Amino acid sequence: MPYRLKNAQLQTISLDAASPIPLHQQLFLSLRQAILEGRLKPHTQLPSSRALAKELGISRNTVLTSYDQLTAEGYLASRVGAGSYVSDQLPDDLLERQGQGPVSTLNKREVYLSKMAEPFRNKPLLEQYRGLPFSPGLPALDEFPFEDWARLLARHWRRPKREFLVDNPVAGARVLREAIANHLGQTRAVRCHADQVIILSGSQQAIHLVVRAFAEPGDPIWMEEPGYPGIRDAIIAAGATPISVPVDAEGFRLDRAKSLAANARLACISPSHQYPLGQTMSLGRRLELLDWAKTEGRFILEDDYDSEYRYAGRPLSSLQGLDEDNRVLYVGTMSKVMFSGLRIGYMVVPEDLVDIFLALRRNIDSHSPSVPEAALADFITEGYLAGHIRRMRLLYEHRQNCLLELLAEKLGDILDVTPQESGMHLVAYLPDDISDKQVQAAARKKGMLVRALSSFYYQPTTQNGLILGFAGTSEKEMPQLVDTLSQIILSLSSPLD
Repeated sequence: MPYRLKNAQLQTISLDAASPIPLHQQLFLSLRQAILEGRLKPHTQLPSSRALAKELGISRNTVLTSYDQLTAEGYLASRVGAGSYVSDQLPDDLLERQGQGPVSTLNKREVYLSKMAEPFRNKPLLEQYRGLPFSPGLPALDEFPFEDWARLLARHWRRPKREFLVDNPVAGARVLREAIANHLGQTRAVRCHADQVIILSGSQQAIHLVVRAFAEPGDPIWMEEPGYPGIRDAIIAAGATPISVPVDAEGFRLDRAKSLAANARLACISPSHQYPLGQTMSLGRRLELLDWAKTEGRFILEDDYDSEYRYAGRPLSSLQGLDEDNRVLYVGTMSKVMFSGLRIGYMVVPEDLVDIFLALRRNIDSHSPSVPEAALADFITEGYLAGHIRRMRLLYEHRQNCLLELLAEKLGDILDVTPQESGMHLVAYLPDDISDKQVQAAARKKGMLVRALSSFYYQPTTQNGLILGFAGTSEKEMPQLVDTLSQIILSLSSPLD
């Protein structure tokens, strides 16, 4: 239900509680537009935050946040004891341009782009991660121990050490690097010490660094087919050439890779849980790939994005743990075990390459935030992370079973879906006459983020299915969501009259 103001000058301003845009941002945008269009003149006093919040029926903090942003950007001026007023310092030309409506000639001009940027021209970005039901990779955010996390953050902010208030080391806070090295050694059989760990803003930054370290423009780089789009984009952004290598039940096919591009500089794979299909690379294939890297003097990027969650079979060690020739660069992230807003990923590099990668990293952003890293180190060393992962492993297994039962009940005759031994999503295959991309588009309109399997293929394919994340979707929501998904799929499978 939209909220509407009764104030005569602001009658056109409304807020929609059902919108995915936060209320404070809606209010900010509405007030800014009223100022730019001249409906709120310079020197006009706005209602007090308390009065406006009461009139709209929203939190006063929501209004204060909007007012603060307007003030910070120069649209409002605060007068002590007198409230907030529309600023008289807005440039006249800005007001005139806004009043005339949008005018742009950008779509008519020719812009020269580099060979690295040109492939992205007229290429729309993939829909951004929104945390919607069925989002692949979305953890159970409501189950995270935020009270413990807040206490650890407060511990370091209350009396921050001096080293956390100045430049963080390029590799990240040492306490976190030590904690991650120990954690990976215990849980993933990764063989490393703290000096080999580099803390980054996420796994995508690590992928970019690895590709840029080994690829010259035009060089072939192996990646899995189907595969993670972020790897392909990183290869293209470096000016290299992605080579899509098919996977089968045993994972990455080295024989096909050699036939497609024998001179590849790098292999980018997810051996523990292939994305998006979910299979695990066999031991034989792993040893073959490691032998290729050793013999040819090449390297392997191991993307270990969600291997913490395994529900059946023996726990599998990392590919890096099998590497005897220091050919594997291991990449991980905290976004699946904690939350993506933390923006912390990491990579483990061979000892003789550490300085190279630190130099590459310094050229991007110098260093990452230190206080969250210190809190995360405590979160790991004091056992909170391990305990959270154990609880989530049980919860996610239950949620997977719940989703499988509902899909079998509602769509058992249409979808082909089997349990996953690990990970946070299912792959549900569709009949040939139902387009997975049409299902994806229709589901998005209903507030669900399912992914079309065919969009992860870069060569012609007949594969047709849906990637359904189950970890971040509660059991209470699943029946209604599956009902909605069922209606969408059945409507697309029904012949037109």
